[in-house]
Amino acid sequence: MTGLTLLEYSANGFFLSSVFLAARNHRHTWTLGVIGCVLFAMLFYKVQLYADATLMMFYIGTSLIGWQQWQRGAPAAEIQRTSWQLVGLFVLVAVATMLGYGYLLYLNTDAFAPFADSGVLTFSVVAQLLLMKRRLETWWFWLLVNTIAVPLYASRGLTLTSLVYACFWLNACYGLWRWHQELRTSCQSVSEPA
Repeated sequence: MTGLTLLEYSANGFFLSSVFLAARNHRHTWTLGVIGCVLFAMLFYKVQLYADATLMMFYIGTSLIGWQQWQRGAPAAEIQRTSWQLVGLFVLVAVATMLGYGYLLYLNTDAFAPFADSGVLTFSVVAQLLLMKRRLETWWFWLLVNTIAVPLYASRGLTLTSLVYACFWLNACYGLWRWHQELRTSCQSVSEPA
């Protein structure tokens, strides 16, 4: 159990730093995120949260892409909104994928809470894709992910991870507020005469 605790502490340290920087719209969120994802993949596999372990592989790939996109600067650095129709489509696809993948895990593995685990996976994918494109709605999806993840991780004895994800929930509230402020500021500067 000591190895698992050290792994859990290390994964959370890197991931917490990464998420903290994401709310501040900082490009180094991606670098720290890759390290945290590798550690979390090992941790989640050990506690039979296979969808979460798979999610970490997705995060590693998208973190590399996100880092590249955020390096480009403006206008890619500007926060934008996503249409509600597209958000609705994302939700429908995520729910269908969650049910399908959860059922596959239920039938074919010894996965713990396969549907909740799959919910964290599918809604995180949507949130990550929106984060890569600096879309304000990413924070609504992160709030949903963290709402599912906190009790899921607590039920597996990952107390520290559960507490960190509760902090991620608060950070998502802050990120939503801060990104909304940045979006409002950039819209005002565009509308002001030169």
